[in-house]
Amino acid sequence: MTSTPTSTVQLAHTFADELPELTLDWQAAELPAPELLVLNESLARQLGLDPAELRSPEGLGVLTGTRPPPGARPVAQLYAGHQFGSWNPRMGDGRALLLGDLTAPSGARFDLHLKGSGRTPFARGGDGYAAVGPMLREYVLSESMAALGIPTTRALAVVATGAVVRRERALPGAILVRVAAGHLRVGSVEYARATGDVALLRRVADHAIARHHPTAADAAHPYRALFEAVVAAQAQLIAQWMAVGFIHGVMNTDNMTLSGETIDYGPCAFLDAYDPTTWFSSIDELGRYAYGRQPAIAEWDLARLGEAMLPLLGDDPEVSDDLDTAVAWATGALTSFGALYRAARRARYLAKLGLPQAVTADETDPLIEQLLTLLKQGRVDFTGFFRALTAAASGDDAMLSGLGAPEVELQTWLGQWRRVGADSIDAAAMAAVNPVYIPRNHLVQEALDAATAGDLAPFTTLVDVLRDPFVERPGLDRYALPADADFAADFQTFCGT
Repeated sequence: MTSTPTSTVQLAHTFADELPELTLDWQAAELPAPELLVLNESLARQLGLDPAELRSPEGLGVLTGTRPPPGARPVAQLYAGHQFGSWNPRMGDGRALLLGDLTAPSGARFDLHLKGSGRTPFARGGDGYAAVGPMLREYVLSESMAALGIPTTRALAVVATGAVVRRERALPGAILVRVAAGHLRVGSVEYARATGDVALLRRVADHAIARHHPTAADAAHPYRALFEAVVAAQAQLIAQWMAVGFIHGVMNTDNMTLSGETIDYGPCAFLDAYDPTTWFSSIDELGRYAYGRQPAIAEWDLARLGEAMLPLLGDDPEVSDDLDTAVAWATGALTSFGALYRAARRARYLAKLGLPQAVTADETDPLIEQLLTLLKQGRVDFTGFFRALTAAASGDDAMLSGLGAPEVELQTWLGQWRRVGADSIDAAAMAAVNPVYIPRNHLVQEALDAATAGDLAPFTTLVDVLRDPFVERPGLDRYALPADADFAADFQTFCGT
């Protein structure tokens, strides 16, 4: 009698062990004909996983959750959140499972998380499944963000399920295997606070400190230090988003991580023409989460985190009813977001302009704002302009012509830029922060349409191009160009639920 092979993947269940009130043991749905569509082999190796094993039948069982590795404990996570500003007291993983966590060879701990693995009790009317297009979309977008150096969850694999999911039409089903430093969200803290169980709230905060912000444990007031750390991490993250023209699309509090990673790529997109009022999400009817509103929305979300943490933020972290003191402290602490964000934004733009960080704000702040006004007036391609400016830093102004910026004003601005930079404009440094290739919305859509029809070649090529976004390569001109006006006028993004 032969034994059935089992996976050698070893997963702990730290979250479920430490916060059982925020989990529900659950099993992924069985699948009719699972097939691996894409495997991120380099990420697998970083995690200490064997790509060959993940491609095996046993590995496929792990990647779909249908055959978890020995000792694993898959759970659906429970959280609350503010969605488009409205409170929802009970949300959670309606179509997702936390398989567990592992320690990579680097010593870092990561979650393995499935999206589209079947309906859970938190599904709120959804069917629990996902389509190939949206799962491949998260794969390419999150991997592009990682290549751009922006904190993000990662994509380990996408597996076709062999099932059909019904959206606006019948679509092939898929599961995304997501890798993250953790899945604690602002909404996780909000849920714990809403239970009225201060001990649970304290354990959630302790888990966040241990997992994401360990230096807070050594502070005189660890919970205040945790809040400050999350505020600082989010200020940096939003500045990074803005510097590459990223629009998240659904900045609800359940989509803000305590780790400072970008999470949930459902309706996200990138700017082509620079316009702060731009948004693409089909579910954002009023533009609440438009590109230019993202810093303010992040601060709003962090205010909700502060409210949820109030029982822990009094003068004595062990006393939970010092709410007046807690409110006063949290209000003051939250005001730091604006200054931190502005400093991070300024640093990003100085790098994009090739200017030393030591240049005074009096010289550079007007320069930055004048440039953005020009880009908006001319509806200039955001990514293309900064790459053309990189060439101009080496003396080649030709790429700047024809981009749409008002010519006289642009030449005046270029003169000011060169005067401020004097001899210190660093073209090589600019090339390292101004990408040639981003996930252009039309190219992503083209790749997903082909993949949905069974052709993965455009998707594979796009992923390969985006893995090295700062180096221009021959034969890839179309990947550096914005969409035509007709596409841009009608383009919308969808969550895929």
